[in-house]
Amino acid sequence: MSEAKTFKVRVTFAIILIGVALMFTAVVTDHWAVLSPKVEEYNTTCEAAHFGLWRICIKRIFMEENKMDKEQGCGPISLPGEHNCSYFTHFVSGESTEIFQVSTQREYSISAAAIAIFSVGFSIIGTICVLLSFRKKMDYLLRPAAMFYTFSGLCIIISVEVMRQSVKKMIASDETDWIDYHYSWSFACACASFVLLFLCGVALLLISLPRMPQNPWETCMDAEPEH
Repeated sequence: MSEAKTFKVRVTFAIILIGVALMFTAVVTDHWAVLSPKVEEYNTTCEAAHFGLWRICIKRIFMEENKMDKEQGCGPISLPGEHNCSYFTHFVSGESTEIFQVSTQREYSISAAAIAIFSVGFSIIGTICVLLSFRKKMDYLLRPAAMFYTFSGLCIIISVEVMRQSVKKMIASDETDWIDYHYSWSFACACASFVLLFLCGVALLLISLPRMPQNPWETCMDAEPEH
């Protein structure tokens, strides 16, 4: 690769690594969404929840009357309280069926997690390809690397949409007590990683393409080869 092309690849790769870090952060953390039920009584505890792809955390918060409007839900989640986390496999066994609509949550949860795993896999393969492309006469690996990063970005945004539909289903269900929700920082990390991975994947693909003819009469075969 020429020095100019190498510099462009290194800059793009650095931005891609930020996107990969954000994607990994989103996948392993459990702050995609925060759910809260309606507060019916004050000076007692209520249960708010936040969850991610793999587990849910329930927080029991003591609500005082002067801290919350009666029409608002339990929380905010940042208030002190007893914290308990469990993986979604516990819901499959029926241990906490009163918290989620098990069948719905299981389907969406497995789908979102599986798609996110594909995103992780694509990003790892893409990174290996980019690192190998810096070796002599192996810059052809930049094109598959760019495609893997693009696929990784698409997978993580699909996982985001599946998670979003999961939250909407839970809020709309008559079998759950949740009335309010908002997306948290893990969700934001996933969305940001999609933007970086997809755009930089496309940019890396354009950088890796052969040099186009500079003159109308110059063909691709006659173009000066890159050094």
